[in-house]
Amino acid sequence: MKYSIGIDLGGTKCAVGLVDANYNIIDKISAPTNREGSSEGIANDICALIRSLLEKNGKALEDIEKIGVAVPGAVDVSGGEVIYSCNLPFRFFPLEKSLKSKLNFKNIKIANDANAAALGEAVAGAAKGTYSSVMITLGTGVGGGVVIDGKLLVGKNGAAAELGHIVIEENGKECSCTRHGCFEAYCGAPALKKLTEEKIKEALARGVRSAMLDEIEGDFAKITTKTAFEASKTGDATALNVVREYAKYLACGITNIINIFHPDVLTIGGGISGQGDYLLKLIVPIIEREQYTRDYENKTEIKIATLGNDAGIIGAAAL
Repeated sequence: MKYSIGIDLGGTKCAVGLVDANYNIIDKISAPTNREGSSEGIANDICALIRSLLEKNGKALEDIEKIGVAVPGAVDVSGGEVIYSCNLPFRFFPLEKSLKSKLNFKNIKIANDANAAALGEAVAGAAKGTYSSVMITLGTGVGGGVVIDGKLLVGKNGAAAELGHIVIEENGKECSCTRHGCFEAYCGAPALKKLTEEKIKEALARGVRSAMLDEIEGDFAKITTKTAFEASKTGDATALNVVREYAKYLACGITNIINIFHPDVLTIGGGISGQGDYLLKLIVPIIEREQYTRDYENKTEIKIATLGNDAGIIGAAAL
């Protein structure tokens, strides 16, 4: 049996997985990413992890059919180059060429990490068996990926599917990309935490003490993306205001995406997706009401992603 290797390179750690032909992870190892090092140094570390994984499992490169790397940042997939990564030293770095040379292995492909995660869900996760799917990831930012007929929509220079940077509020909050009103500026983890803090303070100004204040022990630095969601399940009015406002913006962004692509399935991943069915119950009624295809029987199915942290490894292996 031929195997693939999938690498999920992140800003804090690099995970490498040995994947079989059915996209099952046989084994995986990881190590901290040396983000303070050089681009070549990170490439060397990736190669060392690959060799360690192969040795651990009694395999050689001859047993491997292909290697894929999921990278955070802008990736030129046609040239195998990482144009830019905000958390890593890559600047127009030919990662594909570097790895091929170091490993003496030809079949290596790279892709943006959110795109790879979308491909992972399409081949082995919540969108498996579909012709078209879109994935959004709700983490520090809002990432995305589009898969059509088993292939990633990468666009010119690999820059397609930056779904977090569609505008959902004209002249709205400033985004890290310097635009105003981006989906990411309202639905990324920092935005949710900031909204939680604002609503707690607004309630206090009206003489209302939210249970969330006790939960965080009066320390706003302890607010997480779970704070408002968990408190809202107990009926806390302020927390309910937070999650309803967050859901309104999330549903708006997803509705826009559905109206553009009308995929078979749209999956939601990332840390905030851990709210699962509770999150879906908040957003699906809004999406059903607002999407262009509201009267169609054959609507896009909205699901929570199922692969978790393995999506990037599996998607990279499937490149």
